[in-house]
Amino acid sequence: MTAPATPRFSTQDVRRYYDRHTSAFLALGQGGNAGAIHRAVWGPGVRDRDEAFHHVENRIADILASIDTGADTQHVVDLGCGVGSSACYLAGRLRVRATGITLSPAQARIAAERIVAAGLEDRVVCREGDYTDLPNDIEPADLAYAIESFVHGPAPDRFFDQCRRLLKPGGVLVICDDFARPTRDPRAARALDRFQAGWHINALLQPDALHALARDAGFELESTVDLTPYLELRRLRDRMIALIVPVLESLPLDARRFDHLSGGSALQTCLANGWIGYDFVRFRRV
Repeated sequence: MTAPATPRFSTQDVRRYYDRHTSAFLALGQGGNAGAIHRAVWGPGVRDRDEAFHHVENRIADILASIDTGADTQHVVDLGCGVGSSACYLAGRLRVRATGITLSPAQARIAAERIVAAGLEDRVVCREGDYTDLPNDIEPADLAYAIESFVHGPAPDRFFDQCRRLLKPGGVLVICDDFARPTRDPRAARALDRFQAGWHINALLQPDALHALARDAGFELESTVDLTPYLELRRLRDRMIALIVPVLESLPLDARRFDHLSGGSALQTCLANGWIGYDFVRFRRV
């Protein structure tokens, strides 16, 4: 599966989606207290829910700790930073300077408040912007990462082109996100479409397509870790949502109010059936 030539959702569509739903994600999501909009990952060594929500960030921290730049601090860029929780977490653990990029003005405002509350305004900044058209004044990065944001981009080739411009030679790019798996199951098409429609997904790629785009832009694949087995699937709340979504979709209401629920329920189905996998992918700029 490759990204369509014409994206299903515009940048403005994705911006409105996050402006509309971020407050609910934080208020109702299980990672809201930590500002985590991404998923909990119960990977090896994870002991509690707080660690599960930070598992992907801890993997990134381990990579940063292994990079010897010779500088006092490293610069990291969060491509699709949400409310800045990952950038703040990394800056709280390591001697790094972090720049976050988000399409959403609502998220940028919350992130600014979070950065000040954490006392990190001297090392962390969140900027409203588009990771496929980065501001020219962003400092070159030692590492850039995209956690559950790559799939929203309207042009994955431009994402990689911008990352090549952003990263220093030898710099690391991490993408942790959903990727399509080959399937001939006739049930898959409808579930995949509901996921993409509900969560405003433009680039649900198979790994081979991802690797080819990265290679064409001057990146070398270093590793892929399938984190799907460590996700929480078929929780009680997920089963309850799966029951109510068809009812909500049948009501004469604004569908945008529930698109995130419909998309999330479809994603659960896709993950449980192996039609989508959740991968932590590491590239190096050559």
